[in-house]
Formats: sequence, structure tokens, C-alpha cells
Amino acid sequence: MPPTDPNYSALRSQLASLTTEAYRPDLADIDRRPTLDIARLMNEEDTTVPTAVAERLPEIAAAIDAAAARMARGGRLIYAGAGTAGRLGVLDASECPPTFNTDPSEVLGLIAGGPSAMVTAVEGAEDSKELAAADLTALAIADRDVVVGISASGRTPYAVGAVEHARTIGALTIGLSCNADSALAAAAEHGIEIVVGPELITGSTRLKAGTAQKLVLNMISTITMIRLGKTFGNLMVDVRASNDKLRARSRRIVALATGASDLEIEAALTETDGEVKNAILVLLGGVDGHEATRLLNASKGHLRTALQSTAGHAHTT
Repeated sequence: MPPTDPNYSALRSQLASLTTEAYRPDLADIDRRPTLDIARLMNEEDTTVPTAVAERLPEIAAAIDAAAARMARGGRLIYAGAGTAGRLGVLDASECPPTFNTDPSEVLGLIAGGPSAMVTAVEGAEDSKELAAADLTALAIADRDVVVGISASGRTPYAVGAVEHARTIGALTIGLSCNADSALAAAAEHGIEIVVGPELITGSTRLKAGTAQKLVLNMISTITMIRLGKTFGNLMVDVRASNDKLRARSRRIVALATGASDLEIEAALTETDGEVKNAILVLLGGVDGHEATRLLNASKGHLRTALQSTAGHAHTT
């Protein structure tokens, strides 16, 4: 966008009004300070982020409950953003399959410009609401889905466009930004605005704003999965054992949940093809692998509910 473009002045004025873009004169000499002083300053700045998140916990909780209700009906969780915000969404989505054994199609991350934008900026991609609508259309978005638009500024057209398009379809919409009175929050059913203030480096929203977004995305995905029965207490009973570390973790989780011996654990995991949740049900519920599978299917994957259907439900405390 050249300076002669009439939209340029409007955008420049808009950015100047955002707290995430604000200039801090008190840090004008930061490049001349000792490294340890800068590190201390960054650390002090970062400590303010959890407090800003805490101020929006009611809004976050309401959004999570609404998201879990849609996903319980077969909906998907779809993040949409540009730049750092988009990368954080893709990161959170990519961590759900190994952590919660979700199908890769259940939690998705869209970044403006496509996968290549994870490492290389795609010119103009974030400025297109139409691109966001096209990306969601390609996913055959439906009213049971959840779309989370992510934008530090709260004005990024790609994120706003994703939420606006999703809302016309009837999908649940959440807008996560780091400025008050943002267009993104206004466009979404559930607006979450984590106001972290000016960045250490002017406009570098991968810093406090990025940290705030990561914290909230952690909450959205993790607590939604808890609500969907993907954990047993605070144990990752739906973990996918795809490497040696996770296989060892799987055995430890079964041990923590059941108190069974190593031989009993190995036998249960063998009987359930390595499925942690099923193995726990075998050990605590006194059922075989096939019955464990049937009970978990009947309870939509909720281990506590399945245990209550067995003679071993007294062991769930």
C-alpha cells in the first residue's frame, strides 16, 4: 500500500490508536542498556500478562463451555489468524492429536497465506477477508463448528473475515485480540480482549500479545478437551503413544490411575492395543478389552461415566 493510497493514512491512524502499537519513549535507549538489564525488563513485562488474562477469565470460560457443547455434537475447533497469531493457532491445533488423541481434522489451524506462511510472509494475505471465507469454505464449515479468530490488533481483515463468514453459517465464533473495543471482538459471539499494553519493541506483538494469545489458546483447547472427557482427573488418558517417551508416559499414566503392577499394566495395554483409557477401564472396571471399548463408546469417551457402568466404579475416587 503506497503512501499516496488514501487508505494508507487511515490505516496509519488506526494503528496509532492501538495500545499494542504504542511507542514507549522511556525505552528509547534500550539498545544501549546492558543485556542483563534488558532481560530483567522483558521478564518484568511478561509477568503482567497472566494478570491481563485473569481479568477476562469469565469471558474465556463462557467461550470454552460453548465450544465444548458444539464439539460434543461433532463440531470442529478451527483457529484463523495471520502472522504470529496464525502461527500460534496452527501450533495449538497441531499439539492436540498427540496430547488428546484427536483426529487431525478435529482441531485445525488456518494461517493467512497457507502453510508456507508459517515461515515466510505472504504478501497481502492478512488483508483479505475473502481469503478467510474461501479457506473456511474449503473446509466445508458447518453450524456445529467453532471458529476462533486470532489477532493482536483485533483489526486484521483475515481474522475478522473468518469470524464474520463463520457467523453467517451459524458456527460458534470467538474473537481473541489484545486491544479494547476491537472489530474482531465485536464481530464474534464471544469476544475476548486481553489488553497487555505497549510492547517492549514497538508493535512487536509476538511478545506480550503473543504470550497472552498462547495462554488463552492453551485454555481453550485444554479445558475443552477436559469437558469432552479427554482426561481422567489431570491425567492425559487419551495420549497417543507414537514414540518411546509417550509409550513410557502411557504406562505411567495407567499406573497413576490404577495402582496396578507392571505386569497387570502390560497385560491391559496389550489387550486394548495400547489404548490408555481402555486399559484403565479394564483394570478398574474389571472388564475385558471388548467391553471396555463398548462402554467407552456408549459414554462418548468419558472414562468416569464408563466406570460408573461397571462393578468397579467404586475405584474411581
